[in-house]
Amino acid sequence: MARDSRLPVVLVAGLHAEARTEVVDRLLRAVPGSVALHHDLTGASGGTVRRLVRDVSGLLSDAETPLVEDCACCALREDLVPELRRLAAAGLTRLAVVELWDSVEPKAMAEVVAAHEGDDLLLTGVMTAVDPALVLPYLANGDDLAEVGLAAAPTDQRTVGDTWARQLEYAPVLALVDNAEADSEDAALLTQLHPTARQVAADSAELAELAFAGFDVETAAAAQHPAYALLPQEADEAGVATLVWRRHRPFHPERLYEALEDLCCAAARSRGRFWLADRPDTLLAWDAAGGALCVENAGPWLASLPDAAWEMVPPMRQAAASLDWHPEHGDCCQHLVFTSPGLDREGLERLLESCLLTDAEYAAGREAWKSLPAAFDPLLDPA
Repeated sequence: MARDSRLPVVLVAGLHAEARTEVVDRLLRAVPGSVALHHDLTGASGGTVRRLVRDVSGLLSDAETPLVEDCACCALREDLVPELRRLAAAGLTRLAVVELWDSVEPKAMAEVVAAHEGDDLLLTGVMTAVDPALVLPYLANGDDLAEVGLAAAPTDQRTVGDTWARQLEYAPVLALVDNAEADSEDAALLTQLHPTARQVAADSAELAELAFAGFDVETAAAAQHPAYALLPQEADEAGVATLVWRRHRPFHPERLYEALEDLCCAAARSRGRFWLADRPDTLLAWDAAGGALCVENAGPWLASLPDAAWEMVPPMRQAAASLDWHPEHGDCCQHLVFTSPGLDREGLERLLESCLLTDAEYAAGREAWKSLPAAFDPLLDPA
C-alpha cells in the first residue's frame, strides 16, 4: 500500500495557554521533523496578527499578517492554509502542529483545514490541552471574552465558560498536563463532561500516536449538533454528578423563562434540546456554562416534517429521533443534561417539572398551547 504523501496536520486548542504550549512542545520533541504554527491574536486590535513558526530547535520565523474585515479569526483562516501548503511543498515537515490561540475554537479551524484537504494536506488529529485543576474555574467563568482580552473580533460575544466548554467537548483527544493540585473531583468532572474523549497524559508516548490517528469533521460536527448530539449519561462520582432529564410533555414558556436564571446556576454545565408549548414544531437548543445560557432555534422536529423530507435527513438524526419517539409527539421531547460538583438533583428535578404544562394545560391541546405567553420571543426572535 502506497504511503500517503500528504502533510499530516494536528490542531491543539485550549484556553489553558501554558498547558497548550506544553502539549505542543511535547509533540515537537516526540515527532522528528515536526513544525508548529501559531497565530497570536493579542495584537489584533492594532490591525495585525502575528504568525510564529517554530520547531524543536526554536523559532524559525516571526511575521505579521493583516486583519481581514476586522476579524482576527478570519485572518487566521486566510493565512493558515497557505502556510501549511508552503510547508507541504517544501517536503521537509513530517507533522504540522497548529497551536490555536486561546479563544479560537477547534471546530472552525478543523473545518477550514478539512475543506482544503487535497494532494498536499490531511487533518489527522484535533486535541484540546487541559490542566485538570483549571477545568471547573474556567467552566464557571461567566466573563465575556472581551472583558479579559480574549475576543477574536469586535463583535465576539462569547464568554470564557461557553468557549471552554466547546473546546473541551469537540476534541476527541484531551491532552492532560500534570498538576499536583488536581484531585479526584477534577478527574470526575472532566470525564463526565466528555465521556467519549480519549484522555492522554501530555508526557506519554501515546500523544504522538494520537496526532496521526485521523479525524472526521462530519462525525465531530454531528456529535455537537443539538438534534442528535451524543450527550453524557447519568453519573455520580467523587462529588460530581450528571443528571439526564428526559420528558415528552412540553414546557410552559412563561414558567420556564422565569426559571432560567436558577436553572443556569444549578450546574457548571448544561446542554441538550427542548420544546416549548407555544412553538411545538421547533427544536430548541440549550447550551449553558458559567451561568450564561444560549437558546437557539435548531430547526424543526422530525415529527413536523412531511414524510418525503425524511429522505433528506442524515441517518444519525433519524436514529436519535427513533430513541426519543413518542406515539403522540414523535421526537419532540425534553432531553437536558446537567453536570456539576455538588449537583442538587432533587431540587433541579422539581424545578424542571414545575416548568412543564400541567395536566389541564396539556389536555387543552396544541392549538391552545400556541396562545400561551410567548416569553421566549425576545431570545429567539430579537428585533
